[in-house]
Amino acid sequence: MRRTVFNEDHEAFRETLRAFIEAEVVPVHDEWFAAGQVPREFYYKLAELGLFGISVPEEFGGAGMESHKFEAIQYEETARAGVSFGGSGVHVLLALPYIKALGTDEQKKRYLEKFVSAEEMWALAMTEPGTGSDLAGMKTTAKLSEDGTHYVLNGSKTFITGGVHADRVIVCARTSAPTAEDRRFGISLFAVDTKSEGYSIGRKLDKLGLKTSDTAELAFVDVKVPVEDLLGEENKGFYYLGSNLPSERWGIAYGAYAQAKAAVRFAKEYVQDRTVFGKTVASFQNTKFELAACQAEVDAAEAVADRALEALDAGELTAAEAASAKLFNTEVAHRVIDKCLQLHGGYGFMNEYPIARLYADNRVNRIYGGTSEVMKMIIAKNMGL
Repeated sequence: MRRTVFNEDHEAFRETLRAFIEAEVVPVHDEWFAAGQVPREFYYKLAELGLFGISVPEEFGGAGMESHKFEAIQYEETARAGVSFGGSGVHVLLALPYIKALGTDEQKKRYLEKFVSAEEMWALAMTEPGTGSDLAGMKTTAKLSEDGTHYVLNGSKTFITGGVHADRVIVCARTSAPTAEDRRFGISLFAVDTKSEGYSIGRKLDKLGLKTSDTAELAFVDVKVPVEDLLGEENKGFYYLGSNLPSERWGIAYGAYAQAKAAVRFAKEYVQDRTVFGKTVASFQNTKFELAACQAEVDAAEAVADRALEALDAGELTAAEAASAKLFNTEVAHRVIDKCLQLHGGYGFMNEYPIARLYADNRVNRIYGGTSEVMKMIIAKNMGL
C-alpha cells in the first residue's frame, strides 16, 4: 500500500541522510560499538547536516519546521543501515521540547543557538536508583538559597542516555515536599551546566544493547544552579514531564517499527545467500512462512506508526494513543526480530551481524519510556477500566 506521510522534501532528506550514513557512519560504526559511545566530534557533523535544528525556530538558527517526520526518517534510515547515532536522539526528541515549551525568550536565546550547532549537547535526567518508573518518588532535591540567586542541587540519577557527552542536562528535582493530596507536586526542572562544581559523572553503564549510546550515572553534591536555569514554573515539573510523554513514546514506537522492518530486510538477504543441505535457506517452506508472517506484522506496525506520526504532528496524539502505539509496535518488534535472528541460525548470535545487535538494542523498547505493563495500565484507564 502506498504511504502518504512523506512528501518529496522528506524523500530528498532521506537520500541525503542515507548517503551521509554510508560515508560517515558505516565505516566506523564497529569502532563506536567497541568503544561504547560515539566520538563527541561526530555530533558536530550531525549539526552541520542540520539534524539538530530542524524544528528549532529560525531566529535561533534552526529551520523552523514543526514536524516529526524528519525524525521518523532518521529512525528508518539508521535501522536500515544497522547503525546508531549514539545519544543524539535524546538531544532532539527529549530535551528540545522542554526548551521550546518552557524556556523564556532569554533562555531560548542563550540555549538554542548552541543546541543547533552541537556546542552544547543536552540530556534528560529523570530516573533515580530505586525509583524506576515512579518519578513522584524521586529524592534529588534543589533548595533555593537564602539570597534567592541559585538553587543547591543534591542527589543522583541513573540510566541517563547521553550523560557522558552532555554539556547541559535537564535535571528533575524536588523543590517542595509532596502534598497529602498530590505526591507528584513539588518537582521542578533545571537546565544544569555539567561543568558546575559538585556535578560528577559516575559509571558509564555497560548495557545489554544500545552500545554506542553513552549511558551514565550522575551525582550532584551542592551543585549551584542559577535561578535563570529553572525551566518553567517551580513545582510543576511532573506535569511538564507528562505533557511530553506522548511524543517520547511515539519515538519509541516508531523506532521499534523501523527496527522490525530492518530485521526482515536483514533476514531476507541472509536466507537468500545462505546454503544448507544444498539449498538456500530461503527455499524452505518454513523460511517463507516465517518471513511472510513477519512482513504482515511489520505492515501493521507501519500503519500504527504512521497514524501516530500524523496525529503527533497535528497535536492530537493522546497519552492513551501513544501508549497503545508503543505497546503494539514494541511487542511486534520483539516477535519479528526474534524470528529473524532464528533464521540466521548460529550466525544470528554473533555481534558482527546486525541482527544480533538489533536483537539486543530492541529489548529496552519494552522498558524505557514506561514499561509495557505501564502502557497497559494507561490504555485500560482510558477504557474506563
